[in-house]
Amino acid sequence: MSVFFGVMIPFIGTSLGAASVFLLKNDIRDGIQKALLGFASGIMVAASVWSLLIPAMDMSGAMGRLKFIPAVSGFLVGVGFILALDTFVPHQHLDSEEAEGVKKGWSRTVKLVLAVTLHNIPEGMAVGVVFAGMIADRAEITMAGAFALSIGIAVQNFPEGAIVSMPLRSEENMSRGRAFLYGAASGAVEPVAAGITLVLKDVLARVLPFLLAFAAGAMIYVVVEELIPEANEGKHSNIGTVGVAVGFSVMMILDVALG
Repeated sequence: MSVFFGVMIPFIGTSLGAASVFLLKNDIRDGIQKALLGFASGIMVAASVWSLLIPAMDMSGAMGRLKFIPAVSGFLVGVGFILALDTFVPHQHLDSEEAEGVKKGWSRTVKLVLAVTLHNIPEGMAVGVVFAGMIADRAEITMAGAFALSIGIAVQNFPEGAIVSMPLRSEENMSRGRAFLYGAASGAVEPVAAGITLVLKDVLARVLPFLLAFAAGAMIYVVVEELIPEANEGKHSNIGTVGVAVGFSVMMILDVALG
């Protein structure tokens, strides 16, 4: 039961953020959006280091000086995986007039939701892999550490949910209910990805260090390719930078204090 709850926490964070559409009348101000994007970036970078890459190398300690191999290879494959999705899956960002990926006649709304969904896939995988490691009784991953990652991702998912639902309401003239559903749906992929990872935990146990690093690489790709550039666009880019520092600090505290 605790594992199920842990897997669902990030989705709850996204849904609560999407629910902002019922409370706020106007779209999120540009400065606040930059701060939120930076905050999400900081959370993801810190989670990638403390919750994924460091445990991956600790698990490979028997390899001595070569213990970096599973972490580095998994990291690069994770980057390549999201790069492939980014290249082929049709999606569109809110601040862009043109869609990316393979050309499809899908609505702009679907493409907008898919853009955020792509971001959430590696986060769901990260949560699933960490809980799989905890179930496998790996000393490097504790229940508290797994929940620290899950809570950290949920915290950064809250603004992401709002960033999806609020513009859909204002720019796409959606009803509040429909905008909320689309915002929440963008996070539904996280428990699905985590669940698939957990179902395959026995098969994947031998390559757990690789998978931890894979999730880290996927998240870092999202941060560098999408979140940080969006946070630094236009004026007052320092707001996004401060957001990164705050998010990084929050996730570092969560991981060390709870892990």
